Amino acid sequence: MRDNPFYVKHYKTPHETAPFHEILLEDYEPAILEGIRQDEAFIQSIVDNPESPTFDNTIAVTSPDDLLERVTKVFFNLLSAETNDEMEALAQKMSPILTEHANNMLFHKGYFQRVKAVWERYQAGEERELTAEEQTLLERAYEGFVRAGAALDEEHQSRLREINNEMSLLTLQFSQNNLKETNAYELHLTDESDLSGLPDSAREAAALAAKEQGKEGWLFTLHAPSYGPFMTYADNRQLRQQLYMAKNTICIQENEQNNVDIVRRIVNLRQERAQLLGYKTYADYVLVHRMAENAENVFHLLDQLLDAYLEPARREVQEIEDKAHELEGENFQLQPWDFSYYGHKVKMERYNIDAEMLRPYLELARVKEGVFGLATRLYGITFRENPEIPVYHPDVTAYDVLDRDGSFLAVLYCDFFPRKGKQAGAWMTSYKDQWISEEDGNSRPHVSLVMNFTKPTDTKPALLTLGEVETFLHEFGHALHGIFANTRFASLSGTSVFWDFVELPSQIMENWAVEPEFLNTFARHYQTNEPIPQELIDRIVRSRNFNVAYACIRQVSFGLLDMAFYTLEHPFTEDLQTFEDQAWKRAQLFPKVPGTCMTVQFSHIMAGGYAAGYYSYKWAEVLDADAFSVFKQAGIFDQPTAQRFRDCILSRGGTEHPMTLYRRFRGQEPTIDALLKRNGIK
Repeated sequence: MRDNPFYVKHYKTPHETAPFHEILLEDYEPAILEGIRQDEAFIQSIVDNPESPTFDNTIAVTSPDDLLERVTKVFFNLLSAETNDEMEALAQKMSPILTEHANNMLFHKGYFQRVKAVWERYQAGEERELTAEEQTLLERAYEGFVRAGAALDEEHQSRLREINNEMSLLTLQFSQNNLKETNAYELHLTDESDLSGLPDSAREAAALAAKEQGKEGWLFTLHAPSYGPFMTYADNRQLRQQLYMAKNTICIQENEQNNVDIVRRIVNLRQERAQLLGYKTYADYVLVHRMAENAENVFHLLDQLLDAYLEPARREVQEIEDKAHELEGENFQLQPWDFSYYGHKVKMERYNIDAEMLRPYLELARVKEGVFGLATRLYGITFRENPEIPVYHPDVTAYDVLDRDGSFLAVLYCDFFPRKGKQAGAWMTSYKDQWISEEDGNSRPHVSLVMNFTKPTDTKPALLTLGEVETFLHEFGHALHGIFANTRFASLSGTSVFWDFVELPSQIMENWAVEPEFLNTFARHYQTNEPIPQELIDRIVRSRNFNVAYACIRQVSFGLLDMAFYTLEHPFTEDLQTFEDQAWKRAQLFPKVPGTCMTVQFSHIMAGGYAAGYYSYKWAEVLDADAFSVFKQAGIFDQPTAQRFRDCILSRGGTEHPMTLYRRFRGQEPTIDALLKRNGIK
């Protein structure tokens, strides 16, 4: 019998990276079960320690081989990036088992009593002096137990177990339904006249998609690289409407992938969980451990943004509607599937620029060099492709990341293109976190970037839009947060920070996308090697705030919807679509399209980590505008500023309160002013 590759703690691969080339589907279940057994034995060894509980023998101790962490990171990362029916079936089987194990750990009386004893010793001044990082770890350990229900009686703990078990299955089903519905839809065209208005890049990508399925003509999907260009350029309004309706009616149809009841159940279970733990609402429960602190502060931010951006957004929509009337007649009624199309015409008229003009200068290989080069100029780090590192799909490339002095810093995986087994969107994750111990020294992280960019065709390399470049920079910012991690404890390293702080390192990177000095480092024509013309860069800069108010209000509307669900004090029993309409009514710029529903595909707040937290994007945008103003003042490649950002924020993870870290970098607390100025609102 072959050995299970997970049973070797130190993989025989470069930097002990995950041995993807050895892992088979049948390896996961036994490794997960063995990991659970080891976890339970490890916790019991802490509980059985005859010595009095201290920080060092109870809080700071780590498992000699965290098998469960290693196997679940691989399994659940691949469930998002390279899944199949067998993986999804196994996830359905293992999720209740893993949730039950988590419940057993969180409700372990003996373990909780030792942690509580250390907490009380510390509060009484009887524990040794702790560093800021150790204090944070102790607080997280104790409050983690309390917030999970360890202090409740057995009856309420039993109910929490039931809630946790059901939630693990519901959120998994929600995501799987979204992926299946997204993959199931295809717009198959065989009449070339239906392609009128579409640029060559969109036509070639659609032709390649059809060819890959053995079909004639052109194939368009709901994945962003296909959907976005069609909605922007296609002259055929009926087809735009068809594609829009397909996208916006995902998981609302009467079929097996309908998410309506799942949404209702998720919202009510979260509410019940919060109230069992003594909070009025789920938002109250969540926001205790956020920079925002409470729902009032979240609504204050959303209201500030509405006050500043709503009227400019209405003017932006009116301008686009005026253009539609000019071209189509006064009786034309602008609909959501028209906005990108006529918006593009206004943008062309005003700035003579669109995404297709930039594509030839944004070849993915060069963009990657530019993004990596930006990190080199700012932080002195370098990226070296390592073909010896195993990868989970041929599209994936692995890199050694080296620090300024040439020492090994991290592994970075890059996975750029859409495929059937990959969730939509873009994200950063890790296969191994960073930590420091006597045994391992400074054990460095293995970080992964997963995106869905425009694919190469038979005649052209992968040519990106400026929006895709911004996405690359965004996720790369998350990656830097992981790469630079330099903390003692893995649970506090990298992106393990308050949820409304985690987007600062990513969103600040987007600022460089429209900086001429940065664009000039890599933007060259993929055929002629000519640098991007200065007048084109000038047009990019002038157009950077085109429809910026509309985009802001759109994000605010999502934040309002999120908060509407999670500030409920009573079970959600209303009609879902009616509730959605009312929740974001203040921020809606178009009439409701019958039959559409956002909530049933809103993975961020239903199956992701953004429940009562979607406002985090705008919260972090205030932070990133304020922080980038420091770079603008010192120079966008200023290394001392970058080093301070690395030392104060990127390397510190969640070791201290984020506002403490931010003030250490900035010298003051942030204000909304920098964002308003950057957007041309103020």
